[in-house]
Amino acid sequence: MKKLMLAPLALFASVAIAADSATPIEVMMKSSFQANGIASLDRQTQDEVQRACSSPNLPDAATMKRLEEAEMKTIQWPANGDYYQGGDWREGQKIALSGRGLTWTDTADTVNGGGCYNCHGLDPANESYGTIGPALHGYAKLRGNSEDVLKYTWGKLWNSKAYNACSNMPRNGFGGILTEVQIRHVMAYLFDPASPVNK
Repeated sequence: MKKLMLAPLALFASVAIAADSATPIEVMMKSSFQANGIASLDRQTQDEVQRACSSPNLPDAATMKRLEEAEMKTIQWPANGDYYQGGDWREGQKIALSGRGLTWTDTADTVNGGGCYNCHGLDPANESYGTIGPALHGYAKLRGNSEDVLKYTWGKLWNSKAYNACSNMPRNGFGGILTEVQIRHVMAYLFDPASPVNK
């Protein structure tokens, strides 16, 4: 019996790949799941980044660079050129703490949350948060709000794979999880001096 090797699954990554062939696993996945509500079977189709990062061996440095460059081209920068002005940190806090949306129990009009607390500490007053990603307490106080920092943060929220092709962070903007307006609110949550993140 051949050994099955599973890589960590990123959000919406769907197919584990066997050491010698993806076909039996893909057949099993497609026969085991069915569309239900807004959760459709297209979520089982991996793009090049998901395939590369779900394989038993991570991509080499040259492949990673090529994938990241391609992902960087998918980032949609803020339409008005401003990264968080007009955003409301209170709305950003709600988005960061909400894990709602995109499941078979949600309706198409359910407002998606970012679920950021699953991986990041944000507001120091929140006692429950994940540790897969770095703590973001004092985000703007520690990093400042230079153009480079603002652009990096927006880009990371829009498509994390542009900075690390095999990042576990979801591609919020690119993946249709969050809208530009929602990302602007999350940016305000991270950068506004009045936000509890920066207290």
